[in-house]
Amino acid sequence: MASGGQGFEGNRIIERMLRNDIQGSSPEPSAPEPLPGGAIVALSVAAFCSSSSVRMADALLPHLAGEFHVSLAQSASAVTAFSVAYGLAQLVFGPVGDRFGKYLVIAWACAACAITAALCALAPGFEMLVLARFIAGATCAAVVPLSMAWLGDVVPYENRQPVLARFLIGQLLGVSAGVMVGGFAADHLGWRTPFWGVSAAFVVICFVLLRLSKRLPEAARATNRAPGHPIRRMVSEFGEVLSIAWARKLMATVFFEGVFLFGAFAFIATHLHQSFGLTLASAGAIVMLFGFGGVVFASLAGVLVRRLGEVRLALVGGSVVTASLIVIGCVPVWWVAMPACLIGGLGFYMLHNTLQTNATQMAPQRRGAAVSAFACCFFIGQAAGVAVAGVMATRFGTAPVIVVCACGVLGVALSFARARAERLRVGGQLAA
Repeated sequence: MASGGQGFEGNRIIERMLRNDIQGSSPEPSAPEPLPGGAIVALSVAAFCSSSSVRMADALLPHLAGEFHVSLAQSASAVTAFSVAYGLAQLVFGPVGDRFGKYLVIAWACAACAITAALCALAPGFEMLVLARFIAGATCAAVVPLSMAWLGDVVPYENRQPVLARFLIGQLLGVSAGVMVGGFAADHLGWRTPFWGVSAAFVVICFVLLRLSKRLPEAARATNRAPGHPIRRMVSEFGEVLSIAWARKLMATVFFEGVFLFGAFAFIATHLHQSFGLTLASAGAIVMLFGFGGVVFASLAGVLVRRLGEVRLALVGGSVVTASLIVIGCVPVWWVAMPACLIGGLGFYMLHNTLQTNATQMAPQRRGAAVSAFACCFFIGQAAGVAVAGVMATRFGTAPVIVVCACGVLGVALSFARARAERLRVGGQLAA
């Protein structure tokens, strides 16, 4: 396997190949106009709110099961409904972002998110909560994928992975905060409180994004006003993405990453609660460390990319998160879960950020549709994983589910690393 320096050079070779690929030259930004201060930070805050919404129900599952008198598998539908809607809505938001401007669409999506989070807080029963979570998933779907696609439009590829990693600090902290706040609310505040909180946060960030959108340079507000019927155009754009073999490989990879990683992750707090008698607040605080592991990755992303290259970054990351999940599922003392969650978060984001960076370049001329399709596969995978894991956890317990999912994550990492290494090898031959 190539050394770190060779891996970095391989990234530059494959970049050149991608820019002259058969799909056409990439609309990569060169010497872009400076963005207004806070433009990327504001997107990161919006990602924080969105990710908090995604993971807020994880630590609430045992509490919801008790309050509404449903099984653990049934309570997991509050998670799967959100993920299904989030994934399916990508089929709409990608082309909409291209048509009306990604940054502006993100801002108005935050306004919709504020309304749907309030609907979750007002739900009178479990069925209505699941419905409200479904609608909330659809509105949250615009934020992170369109932000990634927008960054792909305004940041050159050679600088993109570190910038994406810094942007994703908001998403990572949101994952942590969602689980922690959900667990704390289950024990002390009631399950409705966190939904009110995230609704208020979305209102604030919506106003900030709307103001910043007016100050963006023209290139950062670009739209793609393609002719023709919107539905036919949308089908055509996604068809272009699916016609690319590498795009299909990436989407299949991230689907199974979602299945296995979040099939385990959604039940870590429940596992700690049921196996060791920890309160849901304490269990949520431990799972919060997973997101902080991602923050560690974000702070080291530039160094890790240069030293390891994409192939080894994905391979090491997948191995680390697999070992961490096995430790959480098998070791009979609760405190070991703290370093395991921290290190597991680092490993996961080593793998996932590499996939995300590739996703921004897998179809450059249809970047909005491509990143949205990628996110669709990821969240549909999450929904499938949590649904199956909920049934299996009810029947066999949480520990076996976490271990099986851990092995699945390793398989995903190995498969992607092998495919990416082959693509780099072919790119090097073409450049020679």
